[in-house]
Amino acid sequence: MNVDDRQPDLIITNARVLTMDPDRPRAEAVACAGGRILAVGRSADMDALSGPDTVVIDADGRTLLPGFVESHLHLVLGGAELEQLQLVGVAGFEALKAAFHAYAAANPDRPILLAQGAAYEILDHPVTRQDLDAVIADRPIAMMAPDHHTVWANTLALTQAGLLHGADTPHGHVVVMAPDGTATGELREFEAFGPVLALGGEAHLQLGIATGGEPDPWPDAAQRAADKEKIVAGLAHCARHGITSMVNMDGNRYTCVLLKELEAEGRLTARVVVPFHMKPHMELSELSRASAMAEEFKGEWVRSGFVKMFQDGVVDSRTAYMLHAYPGTDEQGEPLFDPARFKEICIEIDRRGLQIAVHAIGDGAVQVTIDGYEAARLANGPRDSRHRIEHIELIDRADVPRLGALGITASVQPPHPPGAMEFPMSTMEHVFHRDRWKDAYLWKTLADHGAPLAYASDWPVTDVNVMRGIQAALTRVPYAGCQDERVGLMETLYAYTAGGAWAAHLDDVTGTLKPGLAADLVLIDGDLESLPPLGIGATGIALTVSGGRITHQGPGFA
Repeated sequence: MNVDDRQPDLIITNARVLTMDPDRPRAEAVACAGGRILAVGRSADMDALSGPDTVVIDADGRTLLPGFVESHLHLVLGGAELEQLQLVGVAGFEALKAAFHAYAAANPDRPILLAQGAAYEILDHPVTRQDLDAVIADRPIAMMAPDHHTVWANTLALTQAGLLHGADTPHGHVVVMAPDGTATGELREFEAFGPVLALGGEAHLQLGIATGGEPDPWPDAAQRAADKEKIVAGLAHCARHGITSMVNMDGNRYTCVLLKELEAEGRLTARVVVPFHMKPHMELSELSRASAMAEEFKGEWVRSGFVKMFQDGVVDSRTAYMLHAYPGTDEQGEPLFDPARFKEICIEIDRRGLQIAVHAIGDGAVQVTIDGYEAARLANGPRDSRHRIEHIELIDRADVPRLGALGITASVQPPHPPGAMEFPMSTMEHVFHRDRWKDAYLWKTLADHGAPLAYASDWPVTDVNVMRGIQAALTRVPYAGCQDERVGLMETLYAYTAGGAWAAHLDDVTGTLKPGLAADLVLIDGDLESLPPLGIGATGIALTVSGGRITHQGPGFA
């Protein structure tokens, strides 16, 4: 037991504590003071520290962990989407029409009716603007795929967005055109569908991920207040699932400013790391903005310090860059960055002492990304960079050991493999050759070859519920003829806590339960080690504590 002379303001006792600290992996109780962990040890010892003002919570045998670290999500967009139409599970034209009509009736004044979670196979044929016109024609409507890389819009939305007759878009961003010279209604990637989303008045919230830019003019106090409410909604949603730290993958300096204002107002309930987005059209000199963000935002609650890039799109729309063509096609996607140019960018980011995170889904994109990181190390020498690759859905076998050798974090999402959670198994047949299934979603193989794992949901792409993510990680069935890619419970929990904190350069603040670190904790509503794996996803969060403050308390728990 380690204590100082302060009196705890919070003690959680009689718990099954999994500290994620290799020097003391288990305990019974945790005492907190001033937003920090004061002591970890036996219940009797912690109870003896209690004073008249100490809040003592009896965990009654529940599992206590470090607060979950969500290593890849979209906080602002997810918060905004909570008010939009949700189409998860909706299939067929009549069901789609009914859902939109009910939402339209409940929202008569929205400038555009936006829906989320529209499966690529929501209809029995590729969706067109005419299909959506048959749903609603006299109001602009649009729906986004679960992966957030494709939007379908009706004719009125396309017309108001100036896209009906096409548009000049950056490489890899496509307004799909019909033979008659008009848009089909399918819009691939951010800068193709950005004008449609902008009809809702939230274009300035998309700038980080879409263009890497900042709002101009700068939003006034009223607009910032409205934007902060979206963030607060997202934070509350995450707190209900035990999340106390997160890497927000769609931000910019404006995001950081909003978060700092929330921190000053006492309304920031999670630690948030925000990137600078580097786009293919940018000059290297733009990276001075990334360095400036890293210097301006380096606190325990809001920090920057890393650069995000997109190397490709997604498998469903065949925009993920593959080394070989997709089944039944001559398409293989393309890298969004010229490989030689990408190496130059990685070298410069690394030279500045910044971290790099790259969205790379196809095996071609993963290879180009590894090559860039390798070039940075050769140019600048090894350092504690913690560069990371986001997603890694397919990888060439020759590249597997390169992650561990270069210290590259595999930032991956247990809910994403088809069949593990919401994404249908049919995706595997459509986008991966059967003889390559053995190279898809290789979480265990990458870890076995030395790659650190960080787990996430990519919310709102999939459910942010960490307990469901844990279940998906532990119960994923191997694909036919393929190896088992699950890691064990403790490794899974580590990837959602200490591993995520390390990957985000937050391990000096959070991720483990040991004296001196932040009092970020999550109390599971049960004994996690005794729960059957198929029951974990239905298990609730009894308590979330962020910086010593209770941010969520489960129903009936006191």
